[in-house]
Amino acid sequence: MLEMKSWRIAALVILGMTCLCHARAATTGRRQPNIIYIMLDDAGYGDFGAFGSPYVKTPHFDRLCAEGMTFTNHYSGSAVCAPTRCVLMTGLHTGHCRRRDNTAKALTQELSKKNGRPLVFLEDSDVTVAEALQDAGYFTAGVGKWGLGNPGSAGVPEKQGFDYWYGYLDQVHAHDHFPDEIWDGGKMVSVPGNQNKKKETYIPYEQERKTLELICQNKSRPFFLYVAVTPPHGAYIIPETDPAFAMYEGIPGSKQVQHYAAMITRTDQMVGKILDTLSELHLDEDTIIFYTSDNGPNAPFAKAIDSAGGLRGTKRLLYEGGIRAAMAARWPGHIPAGKKSSFIWDMRDVFPSLCELAGTKTPANLDGISVLPTLLGKQQKSRDIHYWEIHSPFQQAVRYGDWKAIRFGTEEPLELYDLKNDPQEKQNVAADNPTVVQKLETFLVSARTESPYFPAVTKKKRKKKKNL
Repeated sequence: MLEMKSWRIAALVILGMTCLCHARAATTGRRQPNIIYIMLDDAGYGDFGAFGSPYVKTPHFDRLCAEGMTFTNHYSGSAVCAPTRCVLMTGLHTGHCRRRDNTAKALTQELSKKNGRPLVFLEDSDVTVAEALQDAGYFTAGVGKWGLGNPGSAGVPEKQGFDYWYGYLDQVHAHDHFPDEIWDGGKMVSVPGNQNKKKETYIPYEQERKTLELICQNKSRPFFLYVAVTPPHGAYIIPETDPAFAMYEGIPGSKQVQHYAAMITRTDQMVGKILDTLSELHLDEDTIIFYTSDNGPNAPFAKAIDSAGGLRGTKRLLYEGGIRAAMAARWPGHIPAGKKSSFIWDMRDVFPSLCELAGTKTPANLDGISVLPTLLGKQQKSRDIHYWEIHSPFQQAVRYGDWKAIRFGTEEPLELYDLKNDPQEKQNVAADNPTVVQKLETFLVSARTESPYFPAVTKKKRKKKKNL
């Protein structure tokens, strides 16, 4: 399959370079559904109107909730961007997938010499959801931040199942919304408007343009479009001439908060344009859309505008505020409209769900389960236990029904919270529930496989007390 990529990429880039968005899509018989997966970067659980934000305006996310299903117990793959993307692409949780944190915690000299920094990239042996959908006949494309392989590596998207990618490969490169070069169709290309330190081309606008073009160009065949936008992460900047910026005059916090909120709203407006384009092409009933964020917010925004939605923790922490992610899914005629679901699932479940949607075989080794029955309004049992780990600092977390456990070292005691009665994780009830603690500790013994790059830590590092 991978050997065929080069000529397929060239053919697909040439195909349909112009887009007449008002032309009706050809539909003959029942087709595989188009799939659009939209993921913001660092927007919090509380940054969406439908999830109670009194500050941030997201009318199109809210529309998806009204016209589709809202998930209140949906989780990210991790509390930072790269492992979340690895979980999403591979269907493996962070105790099994290749990338378990943004940077490696071991063999760093070896990786830095090989990859420029201590970064772990996907390998040829990794199987992604894009590869599965590509094999099922889908055109596969991505826009935004990849984060799983830099130029020259086996981890670039075109070697991991994507026919086309526009945006950033490196997560640090993605911090710059005015870069002088960008990845486009398998190579780095110059951004003329940003040469010689000029800042004329704001890449989030280009991400929108590419997204709409890709929908139009591929309207007559099933497509998988992964829209991994970079806002609101990065330098927290949007052109102040953008109308979204003026909407947040007087918002609590600094001017940075104004930029942050405007970036979310401006991206939400892009989603509105996606919906308009699908309607113009008569693809509404042929397209399922997911809309979420990759992990929790940064602390300044949680403090200023409650971006974590009242949950404990932020990005880089496995408390609820770091990993619980707002999610809306819409597929007219298939997903019940206006339904709110408390079903517990996370991003590893996307891979098997999309395979079932596409009518293709799901690889046997995945950690995820298909949530298609739930999406279609049917009853479904969630998995018994959900698992996460992260390495800066090392943490392990478990969701077991209404129980949530977290620890900061394999030999550290578990903190235990009853999310039904204590969603903010304020009261550690481990001492009162020894049976639950024992069950979860037993589970954690075999929850992960060893990684040479992400070793487990036994004891939490504690600051030494100063002598008075």
